[in-house]
Amino acid sequence: MNKAITRFAPSPNGLLHVGHAFSALFSARLAQDLGGTFLLRIEDIDTTRTRREFVRGIFDDLQWLGLRWPRPVRFQSRHMDAYCKALKTLHGMGLLYPCTCTRKRLRETVSHLAGHSADPDGAPLYPGLCRPRDEKGHTGQTPCRHHGIEPGKPLPPAWRLDMDKALALASRKLGGDIAWRELGHGPGGETGTIHADPARWGDVILGRRDIGVSYHVAVVIDDALQGVTHVTRGQDLFHATAIHRLLQVLLELPQPAYVHHRLITDAEGRKLSKSLNNAVPATAGLPATTLKALREAGMTAAQLRALLGFATER
Repeated sequence: MNKAITRFAPSPNGLLHVGHAFSALFSARLAQDLGGTFLLRIEDIDTTRTRREFVRGIFDDLQWLGLRWPRPVRFQSRHMDAYCKALKTLHGMGLLYPCTCTRKRLRETVSHLAGHSADPDGAPLYPGLCRPRDEKGHTGQTPCRHHGIEPGKPLPPAWRLDMDKALALASRKLGGDIAWRELGHGPGGETGTIHADPARWGDVILGRRDIGVSYHVAVVIDDALQGVTHVTRGQDLFHATAIHRLLQVLLELPQPAYVHHRLITDAEGRKLSKSLNNAVPATAGLPATTLKALREAGMTAAQLRALLGFATER
């Protein structure tokens, strides 16, 4: 039996907040309980939002919390070739097609479709404007030809997964439905064997126009290459697991267990967010949201751990 490996994988596009602290402590505690290893990974493929000071802040905040992890730390931005290889594999299987639709065009199209359905995040499903009508629809084009925006040149196309084809192939590979093992709880209390429904996401983008690859591709490749056995993360990513399991089947990657945990919310019940700059969280006794601000306000790591339910070491 393989040694348990968990990971905490923040994006350096803002300061870590109390919700991040809970997730990191949760992952580290699970690794400790299983006699395994806790990893830190920096998910910095979105170079348009990544900042060096936020990377330094991640290390400072986690060290302040008392967490330790093996070195070297994996930075996604240094492994773009691995993600591009996965995209090209899917492309070679006939599962990807280029999409040049702008957000404006999608909004205008969807606004004219009565009763158009939405994905689990509430965004309208892609209406298939660029989906090829025959097998020659993407001849001569390949994903990851450009790793991002080139000044003075038009954006390369995004690359979407042909969901119908992908599900048909996955069904043949598995001989049945796609599922995952949930050791935590989804937002509706879901646990145990979860039957995935990737079709709810429609033809998702796997190759972004601006940075080349999407989170969905990078995260499944990283988890496989790092031997992650237990994926711990917030319930807001529960439904995205369906896409990740589908990609694991298509790319023949190992299947980890998933452990989704509760979210720390603000006074209005919203999950904490770097972009929202939430007001004081509902968790009693916290004078601020970011870990940096808490330190500067005089809170100790022991006090925060206690408030989040991690008061004792095991």
